[in-house]
Formats: sequence, structure tokens, C-alpha cells
Amino acid sequence: MSNKIGFAVLGLGHIGQKHCMHISNNPNATLIAIADINSELKYEDYNNHINIDNLLSNKHIDVVNICTPNGLHAQQAIHCLNANKHVVIEKPLALTISDSKEIEIASLKNNKFVFCVMQNRFSPPSQWLKNLIVSKTIGNIFSIQINCFWNRDDRYYTPNHWHGNMDLDGGPLFTQFSHFIDLLYWIFGEIKINYAQFENFNHTHSTQFEDSGIVTFAINSGGVGSINYSTSVFDKNFESSISIIGENGTVKLGGQYMNEISYCHIKDYQMPTLEKSNPPNNYGSYQGSASNHPFVIQNVIDTLNNHSLPHTNVTDGMAVVKIIQDIYKFRK
Repeated sequence: MSNKIGFAVLGLGHIGQKHCMHISNNPNATLIAIADINSELKYEDYNNHINIDNLLSNKHIDVVNICTPNGLHAQQAIHCLNANKHVVIEKPLALTISDSKEIEIASLKNNKFVFCVMQNRFSPPSQWLKNLIVSKTIGNIFSIQINCFWNRDDRYYTPNHWHGNMDLDGGPLFTQFSHFIDLLYWIFGEIKINYAQFENFNHTHSTQFEDSGIVTFAINSGGVGSINYSTSVFDKNFESSISIIGENGTVKLGGQYMNEISYCHIKDYQMPTLEKSNPPNNYGSYQGSASNHPFVIQNVIDTLNNHSLPHTNVTDGMAVVKIIQDIYKFRK
């Protein structure tokens, strides 16, 4: 038997609307309040509390889902934690390690949970790959290659929007590809960044950072890898893939969102039948990663009802921020 958990949502952009919908659809959750700096944004007939303190004073709110621009995550999370609310933070946790640590301190001080939204962990191919590596079925890992090639053009980077702003966005590794950095960390643990190079091909007029990059890294077990990414792909997303060459075989997750098993050839191994992956989040002119947010919301409910632990906690979120920050140390 689960108690109903009261939620509030900060930020009513595309992803905030998704959070509202999935909270409303869960029988063990109640959407109590929403807030956005733009008073014209609505979700159904909920009142838009522009003043966050007004929202936080509501004793029926247990959890605040932070769906605002990346650069606001830390200060808003700390404010909510200090108001004795648990927080769900959309990726990324923050834009710096120092801000991430401040979130962790506020969480510990107030004895409140921090749930980081890294929903690709719930995709069946991701879970299959994790089990494959942990069980050492593929043997020692020699090489890992991640390719993330998406489209983000002037339909996305509109004037006077937070997208493209260094302080609020942070760059494509934070905003577009942190899910895949998280999968790299989740499956292989901490990594060492050896080198990174960046270019801005199509977005010099619309962003304050690169649209493409090449990264090389090493994993603790001795394997090496690379990350190749770009948001300059013409018209629509191309692929998000991870290829792994190991001692006993080779595997590749592919498709546009790393949601398909494109190749599997492993010594003495029979491929299991996996559940179908959820479709990507559709934002009209562009798409994002798999729509696994219902699993995130359910994990929050199960954790607060003492049936589970956070699937992605503040430590995990901080590890992703550290990897990206280590990559961006190579920015000139």
C-alpha cells in the first residue's frame, strides 16, 4: 500500500509539461502546484505560482520537480531542500561540481532525497548492456565508441531563449548528451578524460559554445574510448550509438536514441528477447531521448514509501557533471 505523494513542478517548458502529465497519470501521485516565470504558461487548470516561496509554503507538497534551465537547477534545488522538500532534478544536476556539492550538502543537512533524471537507464537495451558488462560476458573491454549526432538548428536556438546561453545552457554535453554520458558512467564507472577538441560549425550566430566535439578517454579496467558528438546534423537527429569491442565479442546499441540493439556477436552467447523500448520524447520540431519519465516518477513514489532507493541519486548526478566538466576543461 502506497501513500499518495504530493508533487510540484518548477518550469513549464516542454519537459515540465511532460513531468506534469506523468505525475497526473500516476494513481499514487498528486500534482498540487506548478510555477513558471512566464505567467502565460499553463498546465490544464492549475494555478501558476510565480513566487516559489508561495509554492514551498504548501505543506502538502512532498517533492518539487525542477524543470527549469540548467543554470538555475542548483540554486532552486538548494532552496527547495532547505524548505524540507525532496527534489527531482532534470538533467543535468548542475553546471559545476561546486554547485553539485552544495546540492549534496543541502540534501544531507535536511535529510531529503535528490532524484536525478537520467531516464535512459530504464531502457531495456541499456539495462541489457549493463548486465552484459557487469557479468563480464563480453570479457575485458578493449574499445568503446559513442556517437551522438543530432539536429538542433534555428527552430531550437531561438533569440532571447536560454538555449545557447553559456550560463543557463552550458553546452550540448549538458543539454543534449548528458544522458549518454550517464550511461557511460553507469556501465563503466569513472573515466579519465585524455583529450577533447571542439568546433562550432552551424551555430556561431545562435550559441555561445561549440556544436561539435571529439573526446578521448580511458576506463579504469584499461580500455580506451571516444565520444564524437554534434548538433549540426541537417534537419533531424541521425543517431546515438555505443559500440563496444571486448575480449569475447562485439556489441552495438544504435538507433537515434541508443534504444536499439544494432549488433551482437559474443562467444557462446544467445541473445535474449527484450521488452520494447519506449518512443522518444517528441517536442514538435525536434525529438529527445526515450520517454521513460513514468519510471522516474514511480521510483520517487516507491522511495518515499520505503519500497525502493533512488535509481539515480545526487552522487550519480555529480559524477556526470564531473565528466562533462573534465571534458570542458579543454575549451580554449
